[in-house]
Amino acid sequence: MARLDAVVTLLDRWNRAINLVSTQSLPHLWTRHILDSAQLLRFVPSAAQDWRDIGSGGGFPGLVVAILAQEKSPSLRVTLVESDKRKAAFLETAARALDLDIDILSAREENLPESPCDVVSARAVAPLTTLVGWAHRHLQPKGLALFPKGAGHAAELDAALASWHFRVQKHHSLSGNGAILGIDRIYPRKTGGSAADR
Repeated sequence: MARLDAVVTLLDRWNRAINLVSTQSLPHLWTRHILDSAQLLRFVPSAAQDWRDIGSGGGFPGLVVAILAQEKSPSLRVTLVESDKRKAAFLETAARALDLDIDILSAREENLPESPCDVVSARAVAPLTTLVGWAHRHLQPKGLALFPKGAGHAAELDAALASWHFRVQKHHSLSGNGAILGIDRIYPRKTGGSAADR
């Protein structure tokens, strides 16, 4: 809790200079961002070793996951990917202040080499079709992608299933009306698809 409190303090200070989160969401930071991020750990396989969070921004979910994993799953290696150099600088500052042993890559996803991760996550950074493509590049064969999505996630699922075949499990989000989409067994679809393939 002390580390999470420190994240809130750091984020409030940095958010005055760069847009890490919307100012409207700052009063609801604990539910809108921290709880929304922390709940992802409920779905992670116990044997997971490598977690890659793409488009980490203000540290959600990756920074929160790394803080909780340090105590709950110390063998889990967390990597944060953020292309905006100012946001990456915030993540590096937070990691030092919180004494977190994490990797921070300041790069665009398409410029990263493929890597066999156990878990890939991304939050509020791209449509699901794009996210599934990223997960396909970076997940090991039995890996799991975790994507928090809002109330309109069904339409995003239909769009993604037109290009990709995958298995999806929907979990109710503890922080609102959305869902956590757990996606695995991803491969490109050659002939199109529909919601019936879920």
